[in-house]
Order: sequence, then structure tokens, then C-alpha cells
Amino acid sequence: MNKKKLIAPLILLLAAAIYFVFFYTDKTLKLVPRNADAVVLIDVKKLTRQYISNLVVHPSKWSGSKTKDKKEISLKDSGIRIPDFLQIFHLKDTRFSEWYSVVELKDPQKFITFLKNHHFVNKGKDLFQKDQIFIKIEGENGIIGTSASAFETIKNQLFQSSGKNTLTADQFIAHTAGSISFISGQKIQNFSIELKADEIEIKNTTDVGTLASLISEVQKKNHFLEAELDARNVKNYARFFNKSLIDSSQINYFKATADLEQVNDTVISYGYDDNFNEIEKKTVQKIIQPNYAINLQSSVPEKTWEYFQHKKWINAQNQFTAIPFQPNHIDRRSGGLVIQSTRKPVSLSPNLAQNYIFIKNSPLLLSSLSILTSTEKKLLSDLEYIFYGNKAENYWVKIKAKKGKLPLILRW
Repeated sequence: MNKKKLIAPLILLLAAAIYFVFFYTDKTLKLVPRNADAVVLIDVKKLTRQYISNLVVHPSKWSGSKTKDKKEISLKDSGIRIPDFLQIFHLKDTRFSEWYSVVELKDPQKFITFLKNHHFVNKGKDLFQKDQIFIKIEGENGIIGTSASAFETIKNQLFQSSGKNTLTADQFIAHTAGSISFISGQKIQNFSIELKADEIEIKNTTDVGTLASLISEVQKKNHFLEAELDARNVKNYARFFNKSLIDSSQINYFKATADLEQVNDTVISYGYDDNFNEIEKKTVQKIIQPNYAINLQSSVPEKTWEYFQHKKWINAQNQFTAIPFQPNHIDRRSGGLVIQSTRKPVSLSPNLAQNYIFIKNSPLLLSSLSILTSTEKKLLSDLEYIFYGNKAENYWVKIKAKKGKLPLILRW
């Protein structure tokens, strides 16, 4: 047979293989329960293409990690069926910190070996735990969550219910590597997630000009934290922690400025000498403390003060004990309350009449988080700042990393 005649079919076959491996996606979302009120989607194939395209132009990464443990089982050998769209969800009426995902398993036994290899503890009945991650194996599926409390609900809805979920990826994501969506009845509010060379953006608009200029303005103040929120934003954030807090306290405006400082903290303990006499021991340790000022405006300041007293957040010395970093002082002022640290007072920045939260990374922050693993510390040290901004119906979150030789997708 003429070899030239084989070239065209081989090229077509190769093109078809590349299309199905890297571009074709099954957009049916079978692993999101009906009572989900928030969904995060990750387009795995788009992210893979982005990774490969970055890898091609960075030869320094071609050899892979030299420090990787050869005994460690990789994700592709873990028994998991890699999905086209990773589906992460939050269930209605559960805590904000509770997020779940379901993966399909090609080989459940391989997956168990993978979990043991990564130091997950078998809690019995096919439930495994490592730190705050829980995994339950249900037949040929694995339920993953930051809590195990909704595993039975998820199992009943996804694997035992006769009703089929009709959600598709097109309802949530469009041409980006990921999305986060909030579901309320038939209404779905979508935010795109874009991974760039040195930043991650989450937004529902392409018009971020005003909010981008706000970042430049806030950065000039050079504080660890700057925040200003109106009544709607205050209420939205309060839902994550205490749904009734804002309604009960009548707070309709929040403003905060904070810096970090390393201070000496004296710890007093008691022991006994050889004659059993009690002796006092003083130990000095360095700790990280914030210096801050917070302005809480209220439609009825007197009711706000009474609510805080009822919650026992104000003690006899007028210290606001709901903030664990002491000492501080809370004052009633025109239109609201002001809370200030007293060890090293900080002045509130001028009001910008904008809605934003700006957190600048600091070496002091990293040194204070001793519970983090070396990988988590590396990731955190890479960050420059985190910004949240809102103007009318436009929202934008920007996670900015420091400039590096490699793009984020190859660094992380």
C-alpha cells in the first residue's frame, strides 16, 4: 500500500484523538444534588490545555520535580475517573464552611490505597479522614467534603433518587477555566474564575475599571487590612457567620483599618522549688498582634450597644470581647460605635464611599500561622494581596500573586 495514502487518515485519526482527549466535554452535571445553593465548576480539560501550553514555553519544568517521592501514588493512578468538569457544591441550610464534591471511581480498591498513601485515617464503614477533609466511599463513587454531616443526604439524592438532575455546564460556565454560581430557585447568578499568569480573578463583569483604580488608591495607604462596606455588603458577609447578627444589631456600615506587629508576650506559670515553695516563672514569647480601628454605623446605635451587651461582648471595662485580640476599647459615637486597639492605636483611613476589602500579604502573617504545612506556607508566601470590590451589581475578587519566573499554574 502507498505510504502517502496512509498519511491523511492518520492525521485525521490523530486530530480526532486530540479533540476527544483535550476538547470534547460531557456537559451533563450528574454529581450536583437538587438542594445545592452554590456550585463551583472547574473545566478540567481547559485547565489541562492551559497547563500544557504554559509547560511548552517553560522548559525548566519539563524534567518535573526532582524531590517528588517515587513511592507516592499520583492522582491519575489513584483509581479516580478524571471528570470533564469537577463539580463542587454547597447545600442549602448547611454551614458556610461545608463544601462537597463527588468523584466517580474506576477502581475503589486503588482509591483506598491512594488514601492510605496520603495518610487518611480509616474511621470505619468506608469513611476516611485527614485533618478537615472527609471521604466516604459509596460503591463506585467517592463523596468528599469538609464535613461528613451531609454524606447521607448526598448519597440519597444522587445514588438512590429516581429523579434526574437536569443541570448542564452551560448554565454555569462560559469559556473560562472555572466558575462559581449561586442558585436561588430558578435563578442562577454566575461568576467566572480565570487563572492568569500571576493572578486569579472571580467576577461577573468585564468592566472592572473603577474597581481596578480603587486597588491603586487603597495600596497607597500601606495597611495590612482596609475595608469599607455598605448595608447590603455587610448583610451579605454576615450570612456566612451569623444570619441574625445584622438584623439584631442594626449595623448598616462597616469600616476597618488594621496593621500587624510582632510583640513580646509574657506568660506567667507557677511551679515548686525543692522545698515545695511555690515559685513564679515568667516566659517571654514573641506573638503577632493586630493594631486596628473599626467603625460600625447603625440606624439605631442604642439598640446596637444593647445587643452587644446582651451577647456579653462588652465587659465592665468597655472592651469588645468578641474580638479576641486584646486590649481594645469600644465607644459610642454619633451614628454608631468605634472599636480601637489600645496598645498601639490606629487611625481609620478616610471614607472612600466604596465597597471593598483589601488584605495585603505580610511576612508576619505567615510566621503566625504555625499550623500550615510547608506547601500551604509556600502558596501563601507567593501571594501579594487579595481584593474584593463591588459597585452596583458588579462584583470582582482579585487574588494577586508576586511576579515569578513561572506562571501560577506551574508554580502551584
